[in-house]
Amino acid sequence: MTVAGEASLDLIPLSREKARLAVDLAQGLDSYALQWLAGFMAGAAARSQPAASASAQVPASPVVSSDAGLRLTILYGSQGGNAKRVAERLASQAQSAGLAVRLVRADAYRTGELKKERLLYIVISTHSQGDAVQPPDDARGFFDFLTSKRAPELAQLAYGVLALGDSSYVDFCGIGRRIDERLQQLGAKPLLARAEADVDIATVAEPWAQQALQHARQRLATSEATPAPASGTDVVARLRPTHGAWSRERPFHAELLLNQRIVGSASAKDVRHIELSLQGSGLRYQPGDALGVWPTQSPELVDRVLRTLALDGATPVAHAGETLPLRQWLAERRELTLLTRPFVAAHAERGQHAALQAMLSAQNVGDLSKFLADHQLIDLLRAYPTAWDAQALVAALRALAPRMYSIASSQAQVDEEVHLTVAHVEFDLDDERRWGVSSHYLSTLSEGAHVPVFIEPNERFRLPQDGARDVIMIGPGTGVAPFRAFLQQRQADAASGRNWLFFGNPHRRSDFLYQTEWLQAANEGVLTKLDVAFSRDQAQKIYVQDRLREQGAQLWQWLQAGAHLYICGDAERMAPDVQKALIDIACEQGSLNSEAAQAWFDGLLAEGRCSRDVY
Repeated sequence: MTVAGEASLDLIPLSREKARLAVDLAQGLDSYALQWLAGFMAGAAARSQPAASASAQVPASPVVSSDAGLRLTILYGSQGGNAKRVAERLASQAQSAGLAVRLVRADAYRTGELKKERLLYIVISTHSQGDAVQPPDDARGFFDFLTSKRAPELAQLAYGVLALGDSSYVDFCGIGRRIDERLQQLGAKPLLARAEADVDIATVAEPWAQQALQHARQRLATSEATPAPASGTDVVARLRPTHGAWSRERPFHAELLLNQRIVGSASAKDVRHIELSLQGSGLRYQPGDALGVWPTQSPELVDRVLRTLALDGATPVAHAGETLPLRQWLAERRELTLLTRPFVAAHAERGQHAALQAMLSAQNVGDLSKFLADHQLIDLLRAYPTAWDAQALVAALRALAPRMYSIASSQAQVDEEVHLTVAHVEFDLDDERRWGVSSHYLSTLSEGAHVPVFIEPNERFRLPQDGARDVIMIGPGTGVAPFRAFLQQRQADAASGRNWLFFGNPHRRSDFLYQTEWLQAANEGVLTKLDVAFSRDQAQKIYVQDRLREQGAQLWQWLQAGAHLYICGDAERMAPDVQKALIDIACEQGSLNSEAAQAWFDGLLAEGRCSRDVY
């Protein structure tokens, strides 16, 4: 967008300075951001109009109605930000289409309103914790209410569900499916079939959103006038394109400044401290946010797949409107280190493998789950030989997804940089090396290389706005990364609240990540308390949950006084063990029974005083 000339500025109903500012603002924005900006400006114009007289029968411009029967409610539950982003985009499109719409995060939704709703779209992810799937933390209360006996009959409700998940887990989109089934049990009528999106979200979410908008238009029979944004904290008015031109779809290529191993030579792990430059990008982040990284597959792994299938990497493959050599599809666009149930099913059918088909049956869910967790694509191809052509292979494999890393820095200290703490996932299987795609990609890059990145906000993992609040941080292993950012920010803000860190790893001498920084922060009084658990330094293994129990009395005092609690790291074992330890502390120190202690912990989550970033 350019200004045609000085004369044209005189024709615009703005000062020349403001006209130029408007042009600069629009530069580089994608179509979504421009669409949002247009709606925002329309809303600003509506708000600037004089208030209608009390006798006016019709408002001068459409607004988001308080009458649930005349509006669309979009409710989302998001653990990592994907469902939030999709819901916001749907709400923006609905608003631009002239629909009365309300966007609300599940934990801000008053469940008493459900019986009044007439049109409800739910966008929700499925979060894995241990062997079970869970609703996102911000949707736990809504999910519990909906699946309880307290949920009302909903014969008046028309709805749609967009479920987000990860097909490398057996119970794919399990929470979305349960919500859909429960709504139908309560008498609600689906306007369109439930959609289940894998990590390549847009391929499912965008067609579903278009259908959902069409049904909403028909249901609401709304005029096409652009509505003014409504007031309140849970509505579309607060939508904003936070990061300008750079996004998941259009990442910024950040220069690698530092790639440093931060464990001792004796460590069994390879953990890296990585620093990237954001200079010139305009990207901003807050402590608690994540950095999305678009990795490239190892050339060695791509060669293994091509050799095993006897395919030529130079073969052109046309898919989804794009033609690329097969090698490039595999290296840049397809998952090779994660196995998914859909691909195993396609492989079993294509090769007529009875053993695989048996594993896919309902009674063998445990065997399939273990197989998916312990094997990669190359293992499946070798164990169950099957002929694939290049076209069919690209179509069947799941699209490569970006990997999210908790940011380990605060811009208050590092300015136009972003720091990560990355554990290089690598292991041997059948006398051959295996890797995690993104950790291998990052760990093997040389300084000066450029990495495609974007910011993934995490509003559920934020420091308290009140700097006088105490914070308790539990982050074993690389889960300590966001707490490095937290402390940097607390120091920059001169926050008066106390800071307590629990950290764990196998060995003090080789695995004490950022040891010098923590000890310096303790000496300076920024870090009030530091409790560490090095599990292999003594005969009896000691973990962070053991340290929590040892400090139970003081932990309880901090929490009762209003401290905020943060948990980051492994979802499969650590997070459930830490949660159990906290509930045990509530029983012992608060004289609560197990049910009351669980309710206390759920209350911390609902209040936003307990935040989890687990993976």
